[in-house]
Amino acid sequence: MLKGYTRTGDRGETGLYGGTRVGKENPRVEAYGAVDELNSQIGLARATVKDARTKKILKIVQEDLFTLGGDLASELVSANVPRISKTHVDNLERTIDAIHVKLKPLRRFILPTGGVAGAQLHVARAVCRRAERRVTALAKIEAINPEAIPYVNRLSSLLFDLARWTNQRDKVKEEEWTHE
Repeated sequence: MLKGYTRTGDRGETGLYGGTRVGKENPRVEAYGAVDELNSQIGLARATVKDARTKKILKIVQEDLFTLGGDLASELVSANVPRISKTHVDNLERTIDAIHVKLKPLRRFILPTGGVAGAQLHVARAVCRRAERRVTALAKIEAINPEAIPYVNRLSSLLFDLARWTNQRDKVKEEEWTHE
């Protein structure tokens, strides 16, 4: 590409992998756009965390999200497109299990806050939940990779535990939600 723009989207359409043109409001575009937004939020979280292990986990997640975005941007008939697999989901589960055992049990809901890094991970978790809603909505009207929903579901759990773990390591006390 010689320029930083192509003008191909100037009429409100974009191209999927494979060449199909769809409106930018298309549920498939909404789904992979939400994944792209999530990836950016995780990039910001990565920039704020101090722990090398957390940075490595988040880098792997960002790479997975590029795979997921491409997966969602292509119809299932498209060949040679990397796909999110059960292995990706299993890797998230192993990571969650390794972190979760280091956390204090929750007695109540906690407010999504903490230090800058922990709070940013909570933002990423909330954006992940939105991406999950978009991917789930897409799955109701079009065929998608069946591992996409479990992946984003596990990822939100991982981001929640990473936020708690980061706050714990940074010695920031969790704030429990108490209602009147």
